[in-house]
Amino acid sequence: MEIEYLKNKINLIFKTSTSTKNTLQSICDVLKNEIEHYDWVGFYFKNGNKNELKLAQFSGEPTEHTIIPFGKGICGQVALSNQNFVVQDVTSQENYISCGWKVKSEIVIPIFKNNENIGQIDIDSHAINPFTKQDELLLEFVCEQVAKIV
Repeated sequence: MEIEYLKNKINLIFKTSTSTKNTLQSICDVLKNEIEHYDWVGFYFKNGNKNELKLAQFSGEPTEHTIIPFGKGICGQVALSNQNFVVQDVTSQENYISCGWKVKSEIVIPIFKNNENIGQIDIDSHAINPFTKQDELLLEFVCEQVAKIV
């Protein structure tokens, strides 16, 4: 993974995009297309005052999981823990929501604005054990940039 190249592509999206929705969609598309082991990329945000997440922009196969209660699945756990969650093999997690038989691993990084967890980026992979510290660093960078526009 060429992290500086990807950061530059992400920064260019922020400089040239015309709306928040377009920015988020472009980020999803770039990450999915540029990183071989990213098979689904999406943003979830807190759904108003409800203790649930709502799917925003994504790239990959459609999902039935457009609303995720806090605490449910990997995304729901991150909404409560405020911590990165890297699952190298989803079969090792009891509290996992299956998004399809192809998904083998998942990484979720929270987005903070004014020290509040407002959402997250969620990545699914069809490979077992694909994620490295580089993935975390890149996605943390993405989330920091996204927090500035939402």
